[in-house]
Amino acid sequence: MRDLTQALAGFAAGPVSTTSAARLVASLSALDWVAVGRAGAAEPVARITRTMVLEEGGAAQATLFGTGAAPMRGAALVNGTISHALDYDDTHFAHIGHPSVAVFPAAMAWAEANGQSLVELLEAALVGMELSVRVGLWLGRGHYQAGFHQTATAGAFGAAAAVGRLAGLRPAQMAQVLGLTATRAAGLKAQFGTMGKPYNAGIAAAAGVEAVQLVRLGFDANPAAMEGAYGFGATHHGAGDLEAALEGLGQGWFFEEVSHKFHACCHGLHAALEAARELDIAEPELERLSVRTHPRWMSVCNQPAPETGLGAKFSYRTVLAMRALGYDTARLDSYSDALCADPRMQDLRDRITVEEDESLSETEAVLHLLRRDGQEREARHDLQAPLSLAAREERVRGKAAKLIGGKPADAIWTLLRRGGAASDLSRYLTAPLVLDRPSA
Repeated sequence: MRDLTQALAGFAAGPVSTTSAARLVASLSALDWVAVGRAGAAEPVARITRTMVLEEGGAAQATLFGTGAAPMRGAALVNGTISHALDYDDTHFAHIGHPSVAVFPAAMAWAEANGQSLVELLEAALVGMELSVRVGLWLGRGHYQAGFHQTATAGAFGAAAAVGRLAGLRPAQMAQVLGLTATRAAGLKAQFGTMGKPYNAGIAAAAGVEAVQLVRLGFDANPAAMEGAYGFGATHHGAGDLEAALEGLGQGWFFEEVSHKFHACCHGLHAALEAARELDIAEPELERLSVRTHPRWMSVCNQPAPETGLGAKFSYRTVLAMRALGYDTARLDSYSDALCADPRMQDLRDRITVEEDESLSETEAVLHLLRRDGQEREARHDLQAPLSLAAREERVRGKAAKLIGGKPADAIWTLLRRGGAASDLSRYLTAPLVLDRPSA
């Protein structure tokens, strides 16, 4: 039987053969990460964590979202937290986690501080994000269902692998790093709905940097701490699914299947919104609209009549009514208390019903539309349905433009595709936002 840690360490520290699709998707996730992080830089949790780290002082090694610079470990903590503050970052449904917000902050901090290139940064981040998905598969759904936040737990191993690769660690050292990370990886779903959720991502990023720093200095850790009777898997409700974790390791890239968010709301609502795009629903034509969704989302994002913009992000009826009224659900400023109080919104919302359907997967939704002229139409969408690379690029770049402005988004994308230094990318973490005005 193959040893998980040794296999992952060999993958993370050794030569890899990346596909053009994996490289493109990694670049899109980098653009997405910068955009959501920069857009979230003024959030309260961003201000608090950034202030804490800046007040501690230390070497200005890596740039922080919004303003300032800090030591690598502090920068990873702050930028991981900030980039998950809006909960608008990418998701991988294979292990129910957000890969980018744990891995990119750690890799970015190390690459910037050590004068490395964007090519090195992107390859290391891709390896780290792939490894985090595979660790998540090894842990299984029971780990998540027991209350652990995969973004933080599996993500910490991905962050450590990415930084270790940038640091040039040998496989034996990488195994030590993964073993040490096993005693630092942490994050609970109990923090959902609070600042603790994005902080979990920051903890993962910082843990990855810290583990590499210590091992490089000669720190001795147990390289078998992921597995075994008292290892991370056994003590954290892990399934120990070695086959799922190592399937095609080094030949295929699970990360290619990452899902980018194209709506600024709970991911549970996205399949319904994508189905609404296919129906092209509009308020003047809508008599009744029904939504069928997996039962798990009924307690997560089915607020029937929210009164706040935040509540609207967890309401099928509200986001579908927004779509029918012409609001852009990708824009952060579309969600407001005033929107929820609009009589047109309230009237339309009352024409929308939500039903659970156990035959659907967690990534599916079905809409049934009754038009005022009596015609009926239906649309189904699965978030795991293949999206062409061209379509994915168009939508991620469009999302970034709405978050930080068209010119900065285009400049970042050009930089990511043409290459340069990691420090060239870091200046966009603090660049002022010049948002494009929404069309009338």
